Amino acid sequence: MKLTFSPASPFARKVRIAAIELGLIDKIEFVPATVAPGTANDEYSKISPLKKLPVLILDHGDVILDSYVIVEYLNEIGGGRLIPDYGPRRWQLKTDHSLLNGMLDSMLLCRYEKMVRPQGSLWQAWYDDHWNRAWAGMARFENRPDVLNGSSFDIAQIGLVCVLGYADFRFADCGWRKAYPKLDAFYQKMLERPSVKISAPPAA
Repeated sequence: MKLTFSPASPFARKVRIAAIELGLIDKIEFVPATVAPGTANDEYSKISPLKKLPVLILDHGDVILDSYVIVEYLNEIGGGRLIPDYGPRRWQLKTDHSLLNGMLDSMLLCRYEKMVRPQGSLWQAWYDDHWNRAWAGMARFENRPDVLNGSSFDIAQIGLVCVLGYADFRFADCGWRKAYPKLDAFYQKMLERPSVKISAPPAA
């Protein structure tokens, strides 16, 4: 299998963590790819018209899109427990992951607004709205001991790791650690896992 990725992508990080946890990392060839708003990439568009990272390309050529779907596929072929097969916990984890993915989407849009938007055209209210979505999401998980102290390592915890790691990487001065000490303690504990430590983004 081949995975298009960037070491800076929190979505690709999610898949890397899952692959390590499932013992599948050695079966995946990592293919660096660069995608940026407003920049054409015709070759990558042939793989994924959405131009999003990551994409998993199977040995027979089929393409699996979306980081969650890729993790679900790896979890199935690896016989893992990152996503339950059925029951109330499955739907809770999928809901938690959707919230976390939306938080990442909002943070990425904030990043683009500040770094890519032409100078003088920043839409501050739009930026603030998206940042507040991510911030309110952190507040939600600050009060979720079932996620922060859970005995199993699952897709919700992986997603939260990626959110907090991206906050450190791209918004180092946002103050999330002071505002949310339980999330800080959770992330420090998670960094003891090889999959989390190895996949951390490079220094900004």
